[in-house]
Amino acid sequence: MSGGSRMPTAGDHAPRVALRLLGGFQLLHDEVPVVVPRGLQRVIALIGLRPGATRSHLAGLLWPENPEERALSSLRTALWRLRQDPCCPLRTDGDTVRLDHTVRLDTDELVEAATRVREGAIPRGVTGAGRHDLLPGWYDDWVLLERERLRQLRLHMLEELAGNHLVAGRHGEALEAALEAMAAEPLRETPHRLVVRIHLAEGNAFEAVHSFYVYRDLLLRELRLEPSPAMTALLDDTLAPIRRASRPEPRPPRAGPTTTADAPRRPAPHPRGATTPPPSMPRGTP
Repeated sequence: MSGGSRMPTAGDHAPRVALRLLGGFQLLHDEVPVVVPRGLQRVIALIGLRPGATRSHLAGLLWPENPEERALSSLRTALWRLRQDPCCPLRTDGDTVRLDHTVRLDTDELVEAATRVREGAIPRGVTGAGRHDLLPGWYDDWVLLERERLRQLRLHMLEELAGNHLVAGRHGEALEAALEAMAAEPLRETPHRLVVRIHLAEGNAFEAVHSFYVYRDLLLRELRLEPSPAMTALLDDTLAPIRRASRPEPRPPRAGPTTTADAPRRPAPHPRGATTPPPSMPRGTP
């Protein structure tokens, strides 16, 4: 690793080290990027995401196609290379390896923000936290699993934040959080439902109905699905007058007999084989 840093001396302040994994790998020492080879990036990133993992566990995740002894040998080599650099952010404790306690990890900051929102707090700048995916372009199994976990964590955090703002009557902040969640996952119904609720709480019926039908069209176009009954029910009271006004009026009953007794009687048919008598001849006819 290299960042143009010199070995710290006794009088130097402790370097501020930050590891960023959201949006791409970046290791910073006092805000100065440190160049890390790709193979060692994987080691540092995994140790940051799995704090306190044993060496066997780390080796199995990093080199799953290799036998255990060979994977452990590769891990020992990687750790040795990292320790040769004064910028190394790792600490070993027996059979476990972890980041130094002074390293700031952006994924930890996202988890902490989600925890505070769950407790009812509103951390500053929380709507932008975790906006970028974890290590985009990396396709290791452990990356894919952690990426989805953090994505779901952020979505639920934003939805919970929007709900908290809505209950408190802070409609602008609620809408901002709901729209941020909607941008992260456009087909997810929960943020669209929140947007409809926020508009209704503000008394903006047009905005609520418009938001509903925009989502409905999107869902039909992409998945051939309808919104859930829970979302449709949000607009029942709003749309009820419109439905009543557009409902066709019942037609009046047709004039004419309505009972069998009032219907005109048909002449009874002649019995089979009977003949119709000829008309009477007028008198005087020869």
